[in-house]
Amino acid sequence: RVKAEWQNLKLFAKWGIPTAPIVAHGLERKAGTFVRGALITRELKGTQDLAFMARQNDPRLHDAAWVDCVSRQLARATRLMHDHRFTHNDLKWRNLLVNEKAELFFIDCPTGSFWRGSLLSYRIVKDLACLDKVAKRVLSRTQRLRFYLQYQGGSHLSEGDKKRVRQVLKFFEGRE
Repeated sequence: RVKAEWQNLKLFAKWGIPTAPIVAHGLERKAGTFVRGALITRELKGTQDLAFMARQNDPRLHDAAWVDCVSRQLARATRLMHDHRFTHNDLKWRNLLVNEKAELFFIDCPTGSFWRGSLLSYRIVKDLACLDKVAKRVLSRTQRLRFYLQYQGGSHLSEGDKKRVRQVLKFFEGRE
């Protein structure tokens, strides 16, 4: 997992997705067998994860301009990943850090991977549903829809978009 983590963080950097810069990484092997690994990233000073902010009812989450700024960054980065046929597979608010300047950073992606076909479609829905799990408790329906439109890069929902939004909304039904 640690090797996948640094490989995925390097992919994010290559694609222009903000993340903690990698300072060092490595694997220890004995007789050719993996023993342990390490990943060291530079500290992202003054950041908080979005899940913590939601639990604390942070006032910034009630500031429409701040939410829009962070939403646009999240939509862009998520779309970039998905356009590369890559899904995070743990795209939760706790894995998204924001600093005082409302700059967003992605962290913790050891299970992210490339997919194709129907598996890619399923994983995209899962990524979006994971984001919406907290968003539905914290943000307005309008803000959530605006995020999806930002993600899609359009101003109106197509029939395909409506179908995907329904899949996102139903993804965790019966599991919460």
